[in-house]
Amino acid sequence: MSGRISVVEAPDGKPYRDFLEVPYIVQGNNPVWAPPLRVQQKELFDERKNPFFEHARMRRFVAYVNGNPAGRIAAIKDDAHNATHDERTCHFGHFETIHDRELAAALFAAVEDAGRGWGFDMLRGPFNPSINEDLGILVNAFDQPPTIMMPYNPPHYPELIEVLGFTKAIDLYCFRVDEDAMSPKLARSAEAIRKRTKLRYRHLDPKRFWSDAYKVWDVYKAAWEKNWGAVPMTEAEFRHLANNLKQVYDPRLIYFAEDPARGDRLAGFSLALPDINEALVTIRGGRLFPFGLPKLLWRTRKGAIHRVRILLMGVLEDYRGRGVDAVMYYDHFVDGPKYGYTEGEVGWVLETNTPMIRAAEMMGARRTKTYRMYEKPL
Repeated sequence: MSGRISVVEAPDGKPYRDFLEVPYIVQGNNPVWAPPLRVQQKELFDERKNPFFEHARMRRFVAYVNGNPAGRIAAIKDDAHNATHDERTCHFGHFETIHDRELAAALFAAVEDAGRGWGFDMLRGPFNPSINEDLGILVNAFDQPPTIMMPYNPPHYPELIEVLGFTKAIDLYCFRVDEDAMSPKLARSAEAIRKRTKLRYRHLDPKRFWSDAYKVWDVYKAAWEKNWGAVPMTEAEFRHLANNLKQVYDPRLIYFAEDPARGDRLAGFSLALPDINEALVTIRGGRLFPFGLPKLLWRTRKGAIHRVRILLMGVLEDYRGRGVDAVMYYDHFVDGPKYGYTEGEVGWVLETNTPMIRAAEMMGARRTKTYRMYEKPL
């Protein structure tokens, strides 16, 4: 490492403040990037507030060029992941850097040292900080803004990672869908499927938010348990995530398919969120005060957000292959424009999830973005 670059651990104090500042330094002038709110970033890394840290440990590092913060990364020891998958894997996350190969190499060297110190034999990421939050490196479509709970990075990130010997672990796809893109096949079949399945389809009920939320959690645990990298959320993590989503959700974008013949058992659900990034992109520094909060309130007023992200769709195994997902996709198409939502993103979807990819294509969506997970033996 040359004398112009230094990497220090950032547990607290000035290094920690610099760690938090790096994304705004690196990407602050990019109009496509949606700056995260600083208050949310502080909570994300707060071990007292984020239940992820009940089973995980994080070491944060910040890199300086001639004394100025210019990059950051985190080494993550997720005991829940390693126990679930019987691995000895160190995760990396929260990677941000200027376009400087030497600086990137220095950051990853710090993470590799941390991983070896924990006795691990593999490095994989980025997880920010877990599989249940945002993850991946964008490898294309750099002119397109990120949707809610999806990351964004400049084009040089994949190059800097790959030159250090990382290879693809898996790709995650995102699909764009517009209000006029519904395939004729979906329109023809949805109503017939609705009658044939004999399920009741409804929206989430805000008056029984937590009761409905726990139903979603039960299906989520069953539907995703065999997915690549899946780690069951603890109840504390689930409640933390649900509380965060409750701040931005629109119940009209959440669909339930219930089975009356089995005590209204939830057979499947589809959860879409208004893309609050349409508002966050105007708050360039990520600060709510003094001007950020009025902008946020104005840009998130009723009818002001036009894009949604279909974040999760899950159908219990007993009900798969019946077209339950097609009915919920159809409802998104029909209802979305009524509420002012004219475009959406479906994802992420694992590149190995052929049924979900076919379902997205059936609804008229087209693949637009690819996020990549990288790994490297230690």
